[in-house]
Amino acid sequence: MSSTQASSTQTSDTRTITIAHSPDSDDAFMFYGMATNKVRVPGYRFVHTLCDIEALNRRAMDEAFYDVTAISFHAYPYVQENYTLMSCGGSVGEGYGPMVVASKQLTTDDLTKIRVAVPGTLTTAYLALKIFNPEIETEVVPFDQIIPQIKAGNFDAGLIIHEGQLTYARSGLHKVIDLGVWWREQTGLVLPLGGNAIRRSLGAEVLHTVTQALRDSIQHGLDNREQGLEYAMQFARDLDTNLANRFVSMYVNERTLSYGPDGQEAIRKLLDLGHEKGIIPITPKVDFVD
Repeated sequence: MSSTQASSTQTSDTRTITIAHSPDSDDAFMFYGMATNKVRVPGYRFVHTLCDIEALNRRAMDEAFYDVTAISFHAYPYVQENYTLMSCGGSVGEGYGPMVVASKQLTTDDLTKIRVAVPGTLTTAYLALKIFNPEIETEVVPFDQIIPQIKAGNFDAGLIIHEGQLTYARSGLHKVIDLGVWWREQTGLVLPLGGNAIRRSLGAEVLHTVTQALRDSIQHGLDNREQGLEYAMQFARDLDTNLANRFVSMYVNERTLSYGPDGQEAIRKLLDLGHEKGIIPITPKVDFVD
């Protein structure tokens, strides 16, 4: 294990840490080092579960089940009593982000006249859309079914996340708005989308050790990009290697190693705005573990 990798006092008992994240190429790339035991921590064993992000949001709210869980930032105020945010492992849009796409050319004003398919009401994409215009009527559709549902004529427009941001055009769909672009125009900040939360009850030493292990895993992927991408490709829905590389680059980068002060500011601003506009009923209390 390299000197940069996390360490803890070796004990006779191995501590199991449960980790849950989405089955997406960017998350897979992020956890590549840990999932393949390239990054190890003496005395710790990491068990990975893959599940879609809205289901993870709900489980974190209902049970605080996993020690570490990927969550949408929109969901954080609902789980903040049990979880704190890791200072690494987040995905942010640097002037890009979730998009509303449609089967025909539409204006943003047109969106108030139709139903828009959304990937879940706890997703950050949904929060950003509602901050943009709370009057837009929405209906929840599994994220990987939104483009097919639009193509089938069941919806005129949909809010797309994940790889759909790179593939919608080849389905003959048209961009109505990129919420990452809109957010930067409004605030000058990146659009924070998802992060990793860790259970407070683990205690300060474990919080730090596991957070450092994730940071090491991210760095390992960045340092061994070809192998990391090869691993991530098994989770890259409908993407060839070039597009998967582009997608991973969008959401696993220096910002993923550390949000930076402006990234942390963006998280707080997004959640505070959601609270001020009545979308989030709970006062957000954002904190991070290094």
